[in-house]
Amino acid sequence: MRTDGHFALQQLQTEILEAIALGSQFHVIANLLCARVESLAPGVICSILLIDENRQLRSLAAPSLPAHYCEALNGLDIGPSAGSCGTAAFRGEPVVVTDIATDPLWFGYAQLALPLGLRACWSSPICDSSGRVAATFAFYYPVQRGPSAFERQIVDACVHLCTISIAHTQMQQHNHHLAYFDQLTNLPNRRCFDEAITALALETSPSFALILVDIDHLKAINDSMGHMVGDRLIREVAQRLRDSDAAAVSAAYRLSGDEFAVVCDPCRNHAELARIAHAIRRRMSPPFECNGNMMVPQVTLGGVVYGPDGSDAETLRQNADFALYHAKETDRGSYVAFDAELRTTIMQRVETIREVDQALSEDRILTYYQPVVRLDTAEIVGLEALARMVTPDGRIVAAGAFSAAFSDNKVASRISERMFAQIARDLAAWIARGLPIQHVGINLAPADFESGDLEARFLAPFEAAGVPYHQLVVEVTENVFLDGLGEDVAESLTRLRNLGVLVSLDDFGTGFASLTHLLKLPVDIIKIDRSFVDQMLTDAPSSAIIEGLMGIADKLGMRVVAEGIENAGQAERLNELGYVLGQGYHFARPADFNSTTDLLQLFAQRKAQPPVVAKGWAEAS
Repeated sequence: MRTDGHFALQQLQTEILEAIALGSQFHVIANLLCARVESLAPGVICSILLIDENRQLRSLAAPSLPAHYCEALNGLDIGPSAGSCGTAAFRGEPVVVTDIATDPLWFGYAQLALPLGLRACWSSPICDSSGRVAATFAFYYPVQRGPSAFERQIVDACVHLCTISIAHTQMQQHNHHLAYFDQLTNLPNRRCFDEAITALALETSPSFALILVDIDHLKAINDSMGHMVGDRLIREVAQRLRDSDAAAVSAAYRLSGDEFAVVCDPCRNHAELARIAHAIRRRMSPPFECNGNMMVPQVTLGGVVYGPDGSDAETLRQNADFALYHAKETDRGSYVAFDAELRTTIMQRVETIREVDQALSEDRILTYYQPVVRLDTAEIVGLEALARMVTPDGRIVAAGAFSAAFSDNKVASRISERMFAQIARDLAAWIARGLPIQHVGINLAPADFESGDLEARFLAPFEAAGVPYHQLVVEVTENVFLDGLGEDVAESLTRLRNLGVLVSLDDFGTGFASLTHLLKLPVDIIKIDRSFVDQMLTDAPSSAIIEGLMGIADKLGMRVVAEGIENAGQAERLNELGYVLGQGYHFARPADFNSTTDLLQLFAQRKAQPPVVAKGWAEAS
């Protein structure tokens, strides 16, 4: 009998180990183990309980115990006098109770067991790989007794098997977590999101929506404040999305470094989705403390609704990307709902980027120059360098026709590098010919500041060509400062300015808080946007603004250039208001190097004063 029992125990061990090797979860192993042990030890009732994170009992396997008994154990705290199992878990050692009716460990619990004919209970703790008590393995007896020697062998073997199974299950859970959850935020990841959206779209009557959430300027924060601060910001956004009080937010996911997804279920139309999106934005508005600094998460959102915006997971994901991309390009910090026109617009942008990238590779990006002139004499005192593209059929197109390409940082940087090299070559040639060109204005895009090495990339070709820095003007728009790079831009411009390069604020008056920028930014020149000049003769407010800006700039020691002068009337009125410098088609259109050289030979101001960095342009004589 003893031999048969040991053989049966070995078979049990082999069967359980095979089940573990095949990947069976612990609850399956536990039920199988209990069933096999009860057949191996007649008269014994087997039970396995889990110990949860709150140190409470949870029934896992007890095939011979009634459901109401198992349910009564759920949620009981482990402790020094918590029955056999609760006490064994608390002590971390086996507990044998030979008489449930009289043992003080069962005080308050005996009434659960005795009506079922359970008279004794022996429980052993099961530890996981970290040493924490994760479960208990118990034998109940219908008589008052303790375990036999063979039963102790059974329990030793079963506790060992349970330990192996728990470790295997924990490893599976860990691997699953690595595969499906983001390690920084503990949110479900892109893989989990893809599967969830696919499943939702395949439901009988789907009624869900999707919002993509992008953290604004995360790269700039990482570069300027460090990745620890960036990671803290990511975790804060994740927590706020996870705890969103919008009732329809059913799940949040982290898709990539700065991008999250929020699934809204149910959500049937764009009006509902807009309310949820605005609730998310409100959720982001309170500041939080990070490394001694107060930060406010800035996010941009794009959304789609199942049905009107797509009926399969791939289309919904793509259209949500379109909406988010459009929001980031046109109005950072806002929410944009998808509509069909966005797809066309963005596909056109992608095609433009491709065309410009090809033009760069084929050396079809050129530099044209538009003169900046004295309004009273029409003499050329400076130039603005402008990008042009030669199309495959030989047409010359202005930068406005391919402005979408500047949204791609790689392409924008390549355009700038091409322009810097061409301008350095052309300016060196004019200097060598003795032409009295004072300054060339060079437009910088946000991408030029994001690489972190602007000064080196910008100055290197001019230094190699022997061009003095004081003949260079870098032109930036207010949008450059509004793209989250404000401090970095200001620092880069200050370093250039200290080397003699002048700084011009382009398209002044069209951005946000322009007057504030004048007080904070290292600016020598402001260029009044053409929209004011265009209306100045017919619109009194535009004329008043132009007159007022001239007075402000004069008091701040800045020079002013009026852009977009189309006719003699505008030029005369600007001159009357005190404007000295201007540019526009009235004087000359942008032209290539040869044509610009001819203009300089004819109209360049011959009596130029030495440049003054603090003033910007040389004072007119």
